[in-house]
Amino acid sequence: MTRYDTIDDGQQTDRTDDPAELYETLRTEIERVLIGNEEIVEQLTVALLTGGHVLLEGVPGVAKTTAATLLAQATGLEYSRIQLTADVLPADITGTTIYREERGEFERLQGPIFANIVVADEINRATPKAQSALLEAMEETQVTIEGRTYSLPTPFLVVATQNPLEMDGVFELPAAQRDRFQFKLEMELPDRDTERTLIDRFETDPDLGPDSVEPVVGAGELLLARQAVRETHVAGPIKSYVLDLVGATREHPQIMHGASPRATRAFITAIQAAAAIDGREYVIPDDVKQFVTPILAHRLVVRTDAELAGVTRATVIEDILESVDPPGTDTNTLAPDRVGTSEPNEMLERYDAE
Repeated sequence: MTRYDTIDDGQQTDRTDDPAELYETLRTEIERVLIGNEEIVEQLTVALLTGGHVLLEGVPGVAKTTAATLLAQATGLEYSRIQLTADVLPADITGTTIYREERGEFERLQGPIFANIVVADEINRATPKAQSALLEAMEETQVTIEGRTYSLPTPFLVVATQNPLEMDGVFELPAAQRDRFQFKLEMELPDRDTERTLIDRFETDPDLGPDSVEPVVGAGELLLARQAVRETHVAGPIKSYVLDLVGATREHPQIMHGASPRATRAFITAIQAAAAIDGREYVIPDDVKQFVTPILAHRLVVRTDAELAGVTRATVIEDILESVDPPGTDTNTLAPDRVGTSEPNEMLERYDAE
């Protein structure tokens, strides 16, 4: 669906509330620079459409920061980057107040957290005190400076990156903070063909980079698409499947701490966005399956004895997927009832009300 808005010079511009159209537009523009990472682009778009946040892990040089920068550039949203180190203070992230003697008053200085897309580079190099400065912002979309609370821009997305190879001078994210991230995504090294394409493209245009990407959608389109995502139907059997998967993590004998209700909410919003991006008005089991690892893996705490025996989060997730039966794919069961009103998504309504 396309809507029209009038801008200052009286001309009309197309604005779409179709998530599938919006994603395709973003993907096409971003892939002018970012090669071989379509799944990462899709999941970053899902996070942006659902108000989630992303933990992006990968070895140096795989374009983790570039991916987030390109998303900001293609959406025209305000972007900031925080290079986290051991000496970064919470005030360096959120901001502070200073006294202006010439005016006899205090002035608030906003930190880099006041942006639509915030990249927290190498988050595991920051101290726990600095890491905790992100918690309120990610969960509440607000920060507190000198006892006063300030709202953050809408939409708001934190993309935190970390390097799994570093062992010295790093502070592993605690379970409580990992739980704040909707997804943990892993950016892998490119295969040979993809890397060859990368060489050829940059040989043709050595200056190719984030600045080469033009804004192709805006905040207005994103907010319209968000509303369309919330209207995507989640049938009862799909909700039960999500609850069974999350519940299985809490009952698994090799897991000390399973996924929280925040993971359940992350599933519901993510699968709605995935279905909408795929052009459907309802969710299917495959939408759930594609998010099992990004949503659950970083939330699981494996028992020490199991870890010593070689059990990993990945093996536990494989076990859970095999043990939990998905619902059928009958459209009559999964699609909304057109005769009456669609079943309300009570879980999402409770989440929005919080």
